[in-house]
Amino acid sequence: MSDSRAVLITGSTGGIGAATVALLRRRGFTVYAGVRGRAGFGEGIREVTLDVADPESVAAAAKQVAAEVGGLRAVINNAGVIVQGPIELVPADEWRRQFEVNTLGPASVVREFLPLVRAGAGRIINVSAPTGRVAMPLLGALSASKAGLEALSNALRLELAAWNIPVVVVEPGSTESAIFTKAGAAAQEALERTDGDRVALYGAHLAAYEKASARFKPGPAEKVAEVIVRAVEAPRPKRRYTVGDARTLAAVLTRLPVGLRERALSSALGLKGIKA
Repeated sequence: MSDSRAVLITGSTGGIGAATVALLRRRGFTVYAGVRGRAGFGEGIREVTLDVADPESVAAAAKQVAAEVGGLRAVINNAGVIVQGPIELVPADEWRRQFEVNTLGPASVVREFLPLVRAGAGRIINVSAPTGRVAMPLLGALSASKAGLEALSNALRLELAAWNIPVVVVEPGSTESAIFTKAGAAAQEALERTDGDRVALYGAHLAAYEKASARFKPGPAEKVAEVIVRAVEAPRPKRRYTVGDARTLAAVLTRLPVGLRERALSSALGLKGIKA
């Protein structure tokens, strides 16, 4: 096996992860697919038990992969969850879950797998989101966790420059994935555990957000997978790749004055004009 053709990806069982695993395999890579349970991938895919929220699981996965290869072409931090709802209503355990998966998880993966990346002259690829650069109302927890991932990526890029290890951020827009359905179910469960009087305060906000979300047309996960694989294969990958409607957010919202940006977001999400 050629070490330079081996790749680890977390969050490999659905949406962007599954599409990326399939494309990497078609491109001739040996894929180590991080999973929390059995996924039943086909031939050529090596399943690795890996729960990014559990540092011991990450360390064990790194030892397993190191026993088989001397280096990695890339580590792709794709695992993620979405915690949604007004910040006042998000329970503490949901805040912890958000950061354990989206921010602390990639940090653990980098810490344990970096020796293999260094040995393979590879690169780190972190899958972020537009919310990492433009904080969204009712997605405060997600925005904070992705902003943390953005900061982690920027710091890591400078720390690893001595070894010429690229650190890449892939920023997908709205993408077809079960993650959104899971997020909605988790948010509803969290609201049911929250004081009803406080939930009622945000009734108009929640209704407006649900209506606005229904208007979004998510793009195919395969488009994001193509960009991730491009970042894996490129001799000199870019620092950032944006995909789908993330390009619009990057081109427009990040360049607006703060006040104008806030008004645009409130209007787009139907929050403008809501009064207590």
